[in-house]
Formats: sequence, C-alpha cells, structure tokens
Amino acid sequence: MKQKFYETAVKQEKVVLVGVITPNETEEREKEYLEELQFLVETAGGLTVKTFTQKLQRPERSTFVGTGKLDEIKEYVIAEEIDIVVFDDELTPSQLRNIERELNVKILDRSNLILDIFAGRAQTAQAKTQVELAQLQYLLPRLTRLWTHLERQKGGIGMRGPGESQIETDRRLILNKISLLKERLKLIDRQNETQRKNRQQLIRVALVGYTNVGKSTIMNMLSKSEVFAENKLFATLDTTVRKVVIENVPFLLSDTVGFIRKLPHHLVECFKSTLDEVREADILIHVVDVSHPSFEDQIRTVNETLKDLGAIDKTMITVFNKIDAFVPEQHHVDVTEGPLTLDDFKHSWMAKNNSPAIFISATEKKNVDEFRELLYEYVKKVHTERYPYDNLLY
Repeated sequence: MKQKFYETAVKQEKVVLVGVITPNETEEREKEYLEELQFLVETAGGLTVKTFTQKLQRPERSTFVGTGKLDEIKEYVIAEEIDIVVFDDELTPSQLRNIERELNVKILDRSNLILDIFAGRAQTAQAKTQVELAQLQYLLPRLTRLWTHLERQKGGIGMRGPGESQIETDRRLILNKISLLKERLKLIDRQNETQRKNRQQLIRVALVGYTNVGKSTIMNMLSKSEVFAENKLFATLDTTVRKVVIENVPFLLSDTVGFIRKLPHHLVECFKSTLDEVREADILIHVVDVSHPSFEDQIRTVNETLKDLGAIDKTMITVFNKIDAFVPEQHHVDVTEGPLTLDDFKHSWMAKNNSPAIFISATEKKNVDEFRELLYEYVKKVHTERYPYDNLLY
C-alpha cells in the first residue's frame, strides 16, 4: 500500500509595526526605520499589514506607547486577527510583559526580530554558537514573564510560589549555558586565528557595508565563486574567504556580515570575533547601495561600527554599487539635461566626500573593469611595501 504525502501550506503571519517619534527623530527618519523594520519582517517570513506611530517626548515606561494608542492597536489586532506586533526599539522586560498582557498576541521588538532572522540564517558552528549566545543574553533579564503562570496570588510566610524557585533554576541553567558557549567561541576563535596566521603572507581585503548592499554579489564577481547572495537582509552571516588573483597579484578577499542601524548590543558583542577579518585586513572595500534613499545614513552607521571595531583608519575604497537603480529625484539631483552618466557620478559630492570612490553595478557588470584596476593598484602598493624585494610583480 502506497503511503500518501500531503503538503501543508504554512500560513504567513500577519504583523503590525509600532514606532515612537521622539524630539530627537524626525517623522521622515522614523518612517525610514519602520520601512527597514518591514523589510526585516519580510526577511523573517511575515506580512506587514499596518504601521502605528506616536509622537512622544520619550517612550512610556510601562507600555512604550500611550494607553490610548495601545487601545487603538488592540482594537485593530482583534478586528484583523493579527498574529504579531513588532516594536521598532528594544522593549524592557516590564514593557514586554505589560504589552503582551494587554494585546494578548506575540510581541517582538527589533532586537528579538533580528535575533530570529540570525537564528534562521546561521549555517556554520561559529555562527550558530554566536546567535545562541546572543539569544540567551537577550532572554536572561526577561525570564520573569515566562513564569507568570506559576506565580501565587497570596504572599506571606509559607506562601511563596514555585515561580521564584523555577526562575532561579532557569537563570542558573542559562548562565551555565552562556559560560559554555563563550568557551566554545574561544576555541573556535583560536582555530580561526591559526587559519589566519597560515594566510598571513597574502594581502587581505575585506568587504564591509550595510546589509543588503551587494557585498556577496561583488564577492562572486571578483572571485568567480558562488557565495550565497539574496535580496534579503543578513543573507550572509558567516565570513567567507576566497583567494583572488587580478593580473599577477594574488590576495585574499573576505565577505563579512552586514551592519544595520539599532543592531542589538548582544549581537555586536557576539559577532566581534567574526569581524576579526575586518580588523586584520590590509584594505577595506566599503560597499554602498547608492540606490537606497538613505545611503548616506548607512555610510555613517558603517563608519561608526568600524570605529567601534578599531578599523576606521584602514585603507578604504568606497564602492557605490547599484548605479543602474539610482533615482536622482530621491537625492534632489537635477537631470533636466539628461540621465546621469558615469562621469557625473565621478564628479558628484559622493565621490568628493568618500575618496577614493568607484561607481559600479555588480549585477549589470557596469564599470567593473575600472574597479578591478583600482583594486589592483591598491593591492600592488601594499604588496610592494611589504615585500620590496619580491620581483614577482615587475
């Protein structure tokens, strides 16, 4: 008798986004953050159906938004049968508990959502360990909300409920697991350090940039390899290293995890070991999605992260990618005299503020040869300085 198999369609969860506009942020900036949050939701597999915003001096201590706005969200959640409500900033344990109690649906904040995406994207043992460590560090202060069903209603001597002891037990288990994961990461770091030492004789170039700017596509283009590239946030978590030869100069090219605004602190800490390739690189290629309306903000975010990593003073080439998708109107560029040419890009404020700069389209293969030539000159210069008696290049 043949066994029958039935495919079960996975229901796409309906999501509502919530953001607060404080005096430090403009409505336009908050709109950009929420658009990015929507992209994160799509990357995680959800469907955003509505966005709520509220102007406040600062987020409410107990419920993040005001009670009136929370009631408005609650009405919509019930009427439209919403599955998840995602907040654009990290919620405190008490805010998370209060909002969850009021809305009675799954509540996530930006950090939790990014952690969920990272968990789904992690492939290697190192990435999985880093993500698990970040998840546990995020969970630790939020344990109390997991055990509310064990709390006793009455207080007093002899009336302490099992909730408290259970929380303490779980806290100890999580702390032990965190220690174990940290030791495992140290071992992986030592192994990676040994690998890097074995590659020290070659010049090292690292691709850095905001998430989803085309780093992996450029990696594939330069190394003729098949690194996973997708139009989703955090398509690459693991650092990939490939040997590349341009003319007669060999070098190592590494593709690293993309940066993002409001990246959870736990993730930054846990992925610092992955970013050792950035710290130890001779040359950085900062890839920028020039078609993004807020690419200048993204450049600032990447530079701030590089500064935190102690890598901001390294030799850097800025590659403005996706010139084929650049929309002049979004950046108040006058195109009455005709479409922008490559020469227009070279003489723009983008080139002047980020020298040396190159403008390409990795997918359309536009201006790729000039990019290769520029990279060749920089790698050759480092090679000549390091190995002045090496006649291989001449």
